[in-house]
Amino acid sequence: MRVLVIEDDQETATFLQRALKESGHMAEHAADGQTGLELAKANAYDVLIVDRMLPKCDGLTVIGILRTDDIHTPALILSALDGVDERVKGLRAGGDDYLTKPYAFSELLARIEVLARRTSPDEASTKLQVGDLTLDRLTHKVARAGEQILLQPREFRLLEYLMKHAGQVVTRTMLLENVWDYHFDPQTNVIDVHISRLRSKIDKSFDKPLLHTVRGAGYTIRDSAQ
Repeated sequence: MRVLVIEDDQETATFLQRALKESGHMAEHAADGQTGLELAKANAYDVLIVDRMLPKCDGLTVIGILRTDDIHTPALILSALDGVDERVKGLRAGGDDYLTKPYAFSELLARIEVLARRTSPDEASTKLQVGDLTLDRLTHKVARAGEQILLQPREFRLLEYLMKHAGQVVTRTMLLENVWDYHFDPQTNVIDVHISRLRSKIDKSFDKPLLHTVRGAGYTIRDSAQ
């Protein structure tokens, strides 16, 4: 799941980004409403987490403009204002859910997962499959030939990205930007190490390999070695 956090409090934003990434999701941050609006218009996100009180453009205005522009990315509003009238105002402005501060991260995570599920009601849109390998993007369960495979959060994100691009060659740059959130090459073997670990989990105990290295280009996951 790709999440945009629009939050002006740096400490809160840093916590949310870290917690979301540890839960296996991608998280980007905008520190003010105007920047958040621009990012939400330019990129495809599964969910927006929007603080209500923001500099340059408040959270309700951000959501309202997006809805006017026919952008219906689900939005969870965060606010210290907990009155019924305030919650109603947030929902009428176009918000899909409203969570008051302080909150438990576990509840926030559950709420955004529900929002993401609402936009993808078709089971096929929340589950990926290559051959006998399946990945559930909501429950984070991975299995091959019915055998459950336990992955670390980064391994899950790597496999999810590869499976979303099944049959295509995925380059190092694509992986660095979309799995590690790096916009530069750190000149380390971090990708090779994770690919090796992932391959040992999804291929080693099975007859037919699914994860392939395309020399000089990158990696691909496909049902046939041909």
